Amino acid sequence: MWEFVAMMAMIFALQALGIDIMLPALEIIGDSYSLMEANDQQYVIFAFVLGFGFPQLIFGPISDRYGRKILLQISLVGYFVTSFLCMVAPSFTMLLLFRLLQGVCCAGTRVSAGAIIRDLSAGRSMAKILSLVYTVFMIVPIIAPAVGQGVTMIASWQWTFGILAIAALMMLVWGHFRLPETLPKNSRQPLNVRAVSGAFYSVLSTRESLGYMAASGVIFGALFAFIGASEQIFTDVFHQGELFPFWFAVIASVLAVGSMMNAGLVERFGMRRISHGVLFAFLCLSVANLFVMTHFGEKLVWFVPLFALTFGCFGMMGANFSAIAMEPQGENAGTASAIYGFSTTTFASFFG
Repeated sequence: MWEFVAMMAMIFALQALGIDIMLPALEIIGDSYSLMEANDQQYVIFAFVLGFGFPQLIFGPISDRYGRKILLQISLVGYFVTSFLCMVAPSFTMLLLFRLLQGVCCAGTRVSAGAIIRDLSAGRSMAKILSLVYTVFMIVPIIAPAVGQGVTMIASWQWTFGILAIAALMMLVWGHFRLPETLPKNSRQPLNVRAVSGAFYSVLSTRESLGYMAASGVIFGALFAFIGASEQIFTDVFHQGELFPFWFAVIASVLAVGSMMNAGLVERFGMRRISHGVLFAFLCLSVANLFVMTHFGEKLVWFVPLFALTFGCFGMMGANFSAIAMEPQGENAGTASAIYGFSTTTFASFFG
């Protein structure tokens, strides 16, 4: 059980690692390519996120037809190759292209992992597993910026992508030897226009699934907004550039605590009661932070605790929203995982 949770968490974490490890290096990357606009460096993050979004809609039906493991293995190989290409990108434009392709490959890993979890669980048990996965998964954003900063201190910024290549290779070996195929051959769906369109219609016509997918897309937009601007917030607004990995870890730690609390509470109180209550708390904390920053000045002493609590709400919403959306979609788990991943990345990245 714990090996399964750890493996799924690390597969999910390839997305977070692909974003967070280079946050401290964004300014260096911008200087390396002589970017004229300071905000342009954020495209290194959003190119990956955009590449991660739409291809999931393609990978979902493929996963339902050919199985989870083969898609996962091919995607990990692609993640490894594109990480290396990012290291040798001759221009900022080419770097963004390779980052887009890296996001595409990461999309395949995300669809596979989400479908595998749904193959083996449902309902509150799925919410509990996802909460445990997110708890382990959130260790990556806690340590990734510090790792990225450490890399830039002893090597060139290109090696932040080298770490991604190493991580993909490790997951490829681990999954090959320890992960079985979770989709039986007699449960696989045909891959044709009628079957695929039917699967999409089934997911999108289920009010419960569609509603929570849409809600996730909006709420995760706030998460991406902070991640994309976090380095500039702590460097330019609060003048904490050297301590940025520390403050980012503090905020991410609260999210991990929220996920852990949800794992312990969800089977007792249920997914809806927890996630709806926490969503209300998220709104209140966001308004409070806006009020304090506007009327009492942009001070770190107010921002960090308020925003950490706001960030922690994601830990008690994400897993529950996902489990509720996926619960009715057992026969189309790959397609449902793909649509959910799309709504929480592409839509969310545009909001962000």
